[in-house]
Amino acid sequence: MNSPEIKEFIFNRSHLFWYTPKNKKEEISKELLVEVILNYGTLDEVRELSKLLGKKEIANVLKAATGRKRMNYLPEIYNFFSIVFSKYE
Repeated sequence: MNSPEIKEFIFNRSHLFWYTPKNKKEEISKELLVEVILNYGTLDEVRELSKLLGKKEIANVLKAATGRKRMNYLPEIYNFFSIVFSKYE
């Protein structure tokens, strides 16, 4: 379950989740949230997300995505943020 702060973060950036029905935006998983913000968000949004979730949690989400059959991260984004967040694993 998402905290009120995370729900507000998602609501304020609902344009990034345009394909998600309005009534389902509160149910967005951590994995999808990290993926969308890293792929399409601004650097300020990445910083804010890291304050909300914590750098270690983002590192864990990125690590869990390694080796997935279907990777939705842009390759250069995944590579960059894997390096950035690897020290928090």
